[in-house]
Amino acid sequence: MKNLTPPGALQRSALAAHESLDVGAFAEVREVPGLRSLIRESWLRSAGFKANPDNPAAPLALDRDELEDYRNRHPLAAIMPVITRLLVQPSHDSGLLVAVGDEVGRLLWVDGDPALQRRAEGMMFVAGADWSEATVGTSAPGTALALGRGIQISGAEHYQRAVHPWSCTAVPFHDPDSGAVLGVVDITGTDTAVAPHTLSLVEATVAAAQAQLRVERLQRAAELASGHARRRAPATAAAPHRTGAGEGSLYRDSLQLLGRDQALLSLDGRTVVLSARHSEILALLSIHPAGLSADELSSLLYPGEGSTITLRAEMVRLRKVLQQLNPDAVPGSRPYRLPVDLVPDSSQVLSCLQRGAHRIALEIYRGAVLPRSEAPGIVELRDKVSGLLREAILTDGSAESMLKFAALPEARDDVGIRRAALRLLPPRSPKRAAVVAELERLEAELGT
Repeated sequence: MKNLTPPGALQRSALAAHESLDVGAFAEVREVPGLRSLIRESWLRSAGFKANPDNPAAPLALDRDELEDYRNRHPLAAIMPVITRLLVQPSHDSGLLVAVGDEVGRLLWVDGDPALQRRAEGMMFVAGADWSEATVGTSAPGTALALGRGIQISGAEHYQRAVHPWSCTAVPFHDPDSGAVLGVVDITGTDTAVAPHTLSLVEATVAAAQAQLRVERLQRAAELASGHARRRAPATAAAPHRTGAGEGSLYRDSLQLLGRDQALLSLDGRTVVLSARHSEILALLSIHPAGLSADELSSLLYPGEGSTITLRAEMVRLRKVLQQLNPDAVPGSRPYRLPVDLVPDSSQVLSCLQRGAHRIALEIYRGAVLPRSEAPGIVELRDKVSGLLREAILTDGSAESMLKFAALPEARDDVGIRRAALRLLPPRSPKRAAVVAELERLEAELGT
């Protein structure tokens, strides 16, 4: 819904809300008239993260050497020519900055108007800085990642006071194949940065970049299938493929396990559905990069006493599948080990949780890891991912996050998460009735 409050009134409301931060009565922010609800909720999350509104600058998360190596390997490096053509080049003459960050809010590229860049350095809006909500509070890059959608933040709506002279628009970037969050695209400047057309411009640019990434993956897959890529670049083809490795790499080899009975494997731009057993094997090998002996893998794969003979037969079949996708990805033996960095979506969730980004983790999380699998190693992984996510949401989550988790099949009978959500919902929230009805259902069914 379009916000009808005049911009001047929004700024006055935001400044009034900041006064409540000064006196420590943060709960009063809930009642400030005119403050947008998404800003109020973001401020509450920011306070929960212990973000300091008086910090003059964002912290540097990556030094120069780390930054150069990390962004060269990052999947978004492949779409920077599109971002440059559609956003960066026009911004040089329009008084705007364009920033591209990773999935946890660290800025990887910042470009645009040179004079504005120098000004932005004062608040550390630079490549390598951490602009996640957990670190700097409400800002377009961090809040867009927290909400999983495009957002505009104007002036005093920023949690950090040093950012009040600035306004910004940001849109998350999703992998066109897996849907996983890869990063965020942001425009920062003065009032122009939050003009109505700016959000549409950034959304269109992200859509174009996602489409270009998909096209290039398909082209690369066709080349690999025909053998042209190997003849053109034998040195690269002979080397093991690493996650985002190599200059100009287009791929992030991934394994989608969440909410699926059969994993979806993306390898060198080609995607296949694996059998249930092959899904389990690749999931286990992907989280044990150092490799597993036949006995170790068998014990993680089969309930009771596993059979290494049965395992070897499965490995022969799996190798045939991977041979057709990329011969360099065929697992070695003694120990069984993947020669590629295969990134399961479950690991992405755990990585976000380690950084305190539970909203992003919940956005990625699409259900339990291979929910029907009874393999001991998969059961352990499933319980770990689900348990840590639930714990993070109960500890730091909003009512919205709790209700989103409660809608998952694994949380159908979760009384605790619903009671916690009910405590956080405002007394007049229309969502309370549904939560109360669910708790009454559980009381009747479970006797809780």
